[in-house]
Amino acid sequence: MSDVLDTIRTVRVDQIGSLVNPPALLEAFRAFEAGSLSEDELSRVQDEAIIDTIRKQESMGLPVVTDGEMRRRNFQDNFGHSVSGFDVPKALSYQQALSGITEQVLARAEQNFAAAGPAILTRRPVVEKLKLVRNIPLEEYRFADRHTKQPVKATILSPDRIVQRFAYEDSRKVYADREAFLADVVAISRQMIQDLVDAGCRYIQIDAPGYTAYVDDVSLERMKARGEDPQANMDMSIKADNAIIDGFDDVVFGIHLCRGNARTRDPRTGKVAPQFHREGAYDAIAEKLFNSLNHDRWLLEYDSERAGGFEPLKHMPKGHIAVLGIVTTKSSDIEPEDFLKRRIDEAARFIPGDQLAISPQCGFGGFGHPTISQDEQWRKLEQLKKVADAVWN
Repeated sequence: MSDVLDTIRTVRVDQIGSLVNPPALLEAFRAFEAGSLSEDELSRVQDEAIIDTIRKQESMGLPVVTDGEMRRRNFQDNFGHSVSGFDVPKALSYQQALSGITEQVLARAEQNFAAAGPAILTRRPVVEKLKLVRNIPLEEYRFADRHTKQPVKATILSPDRIVQRFAYEDSRKVYADREAFLADVVAISRQMIQDLVDAGCRYIQIDAPGYTAYVDDVSLERMKARGEDPQANMDMSIKADNAIIDGFDDVVFGIHLCRGNARTRDPRTGKVAPQFHREGAYDAIAEKLFNSLNHDRWLLEYDSERAGGFEPLKHMPKGHIAVLGIVTTKSSDIEPEDFLKRRIDEAARFIPGDQLAISPQCGFGGFGHPTISQDEQWRKLEQLKKVADAVWN
């Protein structure tokens, strides 16, 4: 077991999460939402898409594979759809929740968080205490694991993101405060992780895009406007994130910190172009986060100037891996091999090379935003694998 964990802990090329849905699956989702396709029929299309994407990852020699999150409309569904208790409309509308987002290139893109949409995707109150009604990450893992001999990575949502998207001010009849709510989130998340461990999963990624709120002026002002102390919020989230992974010694945990994966199309070229959800470098939070959170691998966004430089990596403790997200999912341009090697060399000025790995900055998929093509996605991953093999032999 220790050899397996050591291998996973030092994987040099990583895939963050979602992969581009094939056209047949996109059409199946549309038909399902329109009521012309049954849930069983949708599931069959998802099965085929997942098996195909696993085969492609295997053929590329990726050391850890994922199911591409092809059963999810949004990465946050893995918690929001696993629990009961949130006040959500019976007919969940992803399009309504994502309506009104600007299409401007390189612009801040945010949906209406007060919309009557899915839990976590929008900021919802609760009507009763949260209960785990199904373990979606477990279901995803079990299917993927049956169709590969490679280690399969599962992804679950950070308590930090969950509590940020909890309308506590309208939920006090159920939870007296956010700490009481978080206690249930931690308990549920630990059960989800325990189920994954029992099923054989040895690599779990915690999606924690909420931590970049603590370097983003707009997000900080929103917290203050609600009467919250951002520093106290971050401390509360660190405690919760550590609590959900505490004691699971037979698992490698990675934590993914990004600034949002919004994309649009450049009206001049028709190509996929970047947007963002938050901005701000890691500098202000790196020392505290790197030395307070107990995760093995840090999956970080480094595909634009908005992410800042590599200097914060000097705070990374020994024995931990910084996974540099230096390939972008927001452009079809393939990053040259020499460029990627230079980026690794730049990072190695602040942290030993044996504590580094590389990845895309976020997932390639996602609903509500345009994506690059599957072919472009695979070419980017092939380039990452080629560079990782060359740098780390």
